[in-house]
Amino acid sequence: MILIGENLNVIIRKIGTAMKEKDPKPIQEMAIAEASAGIDYLDINLGPARKGGGELMEWVVKTLQEVVDTPLYLDTINAEAIEAGLRVYKNKKGKAVINSIMARPESMEAKFPLAQKYDAGIVALLWGPSGLPRDANERGVLAAELMQKAMEFGIPNEDIWIDPIITPITSPQSQVQVPGCIEFMKMFKDLQEIAPGIKSTCGLSNVSNGAPDKLRPILNQTYLIMIERYGMSSAIIDAFDEEIKNFARGKREDLKKLIYRVMDKDQIDLKSLSKEEADYVKTTRVLMGQILYSDSWLIS
Repeated sequence: MILIGENLNVIIRKIGTAMKEKDPKPIQEMAIAEASAGIDYLDINLGPARKGGGELMEWVVKTLQEVVDTPLYLDTINAEAIEAGLRVYKNKKGKAVINSIMARPESMEAKFPLAQKYDAGIVALLWGPSGLPRDANERGVLAAELMQKAMEFGIPNEDIWIDPIITPITSPQSQVQVPGCIEFMKMFKDLQEIAPGIKSTCGLSNVSNGAPDKLRPILNQTYLIMIERYGMSSAIIDAFDEEIKNFARGKREDLKKLIYRVMDKDQIDLKSLSKEEADYVKTTRVLMGQILYSDSWLIS
């Protein structure tokens, strides 16, 4: 699985302060640490970056490429900032990727021309005019629209990353979306038949947003295995979460097989399992929507 580091984010105090003050040292140190941790892409998340975003993105891209060759995700809704970053980006070990283009006219009209002009990859975010899609079918419609638009601009399939939008399991309003995202991934092979070479990506930690810190790792790990089963080819993760990286690199096949059994609705006797195995079974049941989320699901 391709791994994208999430740690160069303006909301992280140390990084946000460094960006504001144009202090290269913390940013370069973080980039070097992420690259050393085995990350394949670095995500530069500037947030909205409405004021001075272009100047900031240009500075961050130049600052990072002084010390690392790792390809970059340029992550902001500000198209001007995206172009400023692409203009100075040097393709050393891979194209830059625009993160992201929504299935909304204003987003597509502003960013698809940039991808074409600068030969960049794109994250096709399945967020439409009405916001978050209600189910897998709506996700499929938005994906087809974005893929068609990419074709019109001559963007190769290999440069398209579909993001189905992962939502938090902790929110009652979005709990139904968590298994819905899995349903969309079941359809992903059909999209790959239409457009061979397309990839998928996601903000993995979104699934555990709002959960107590001690519970977030098992939610993230379990969901990674669940969506990878149906073709999720990359994920934006904490570059320093060794357990997540182990799962992403194909370790712990024993737990993967157990999670698959739960997904297939096998009847599993929790008493026959170790505590670790039972915890993953319970977590999979929560993420499948078989039981409602609560902070105490592991002790129920």
